[in-house]
Amino acid sequence: MNDQLQDTKDLIQDATEFLYKYIAEYFPDGLNLFVQIGAKILLIFLVYLLFDFIFKIVINSVFKFFGNEDKYPVMKSIYQSRITNSLSHFFSLLIAGSIQTSIFLGHLTKTTIFSERMINFAIVLVIAGMAFRSLKALEYYSLIKKDYYKNFAIRTVSETVKTIGIFIFSVIGICVVFGINSTTIIGSLGAITAVMVLIFRDLILGFVTGIHVATSKNIKVGDWVSIPKYSLEGNIEDISLLTTKIKNFDKTISTIPTYDLLTTEIKNYQVISDGNTRRIKKSIMFNMKSLKFVDDDLMERLKKINLIKTYLGLKEKEIEDEKNSIENPDEIINGTQLTNIGVFRKYVQNYLNNNDQIDQKEIILVRQLQSMPEGLPLEIYCFATEADTEKYENIQSDIFDHLLSAAKEFELDVVQKA
Repeated sequence: MNDQLQDTKDLIQDATEFLYKYIAEYFPDGLNLFVQIGAKILLIFLVYLLFDFIFKIVINSVFKFFGNEDKYPVMKSIYQSRITNSLSHFFSLLIAGSIQTSIFLGHLTKTTIFSERMINFAIVLVIAGMAFRSLKALEYYSLIKKDYYKNFAIRTVSETVKTIGIFIFSVIGICVVFGINSTTIIGSLGAITAVMVLIFRDLILGFVTGIHVATSKNIKVGDWVSIPKYSLEGNIEDISLLTTKIKNFDKTISTIPTYDLLTTEIKNYQVISDGNTRRIKKSIMFNMKSLKFVDDDLMERLKKINLIKTYLGLKEKEIEDEKNSIENPDEIINGTQLTNIGVFRKYVQNYLNNNDQIDQKEIILVRQLQSMPEGLPLEIYCFATEADTEKYENIQSDIFDHLLSAAKEFELDVVQKA
């Protein structure tokens, strides 16, 4: 390899020596220097492009054999992030740098210093690009593995490293271009550390928040969340280092500072979608003047309702047995009695227990709430078997359509404002 490279250098030296003399002979004295400098830069650039083209074909051809992301996730991530291109740039620059001294050998020595610094600067840029693409490869790898929490952590770290890396590589690039000792610049950084902390305040907070969110696994991109502080409810579209984007249900897009994910109350409803269940918690308000004991006529009509027929039969027998052992059994208030609101509550409980659109594994509760001047609230607390908003609302509406109509059979009046 070294012999081939040396042969290439000798060939370039002979060819460019002829070119140098040709330019000096056929171009005017005031112009030939600029043409020679331009020719040297152009030749260096052409050498770089030639080897870059060759290396890209070779390296990318090798990586294409590992295109199956299930079998070779690491190789696929490297190829997808274009690290292979950075490698071809790097090796091409090394060859161009080693060959450029052979172009116009012994001539244009000041130009040689300039070209060396430019090639070194290009190598710095390529190494920076390779480092940033390596971070991108980690993101691709986490997506292939479908580890979304780790992906968010990597993205957070990547954006922080990129910001700091841009600053560091900028310093190195300036040192390379102007031939400055890097210790001179690095030594002066202590004086501006406090200013940098203020400038990168949101960046640091976003980084800390990203690590916390990724490790706690409370939220991720795609989750359905509600943020009461901003009156927002929707799906998380993107979480970056500085801002978090939320797509609201009205199709608008809202952005909040990422560090707010650490300090603000966030309700994550994603568990509802993942479990495909959604809570129903709603009340019906009854006029307390319509509450009464169940008399014989109402009892006979209610016993024809299948859902409470067995229940009423048992309760009727218990009440009859009790009346045989108490004084004044003809008075309805004496002893145990059924009320229309109580029987209705039992009816609602049985109705929900026999409804296949209600999750029977979750709690099903029908209860009275604290009475109010408007009336007596009867709350239904259960979980629908569908989390999709449209299906959920249809289930909830069907249930309360039925219950509001059924209340009339129990001689109950639903409160409505005039």
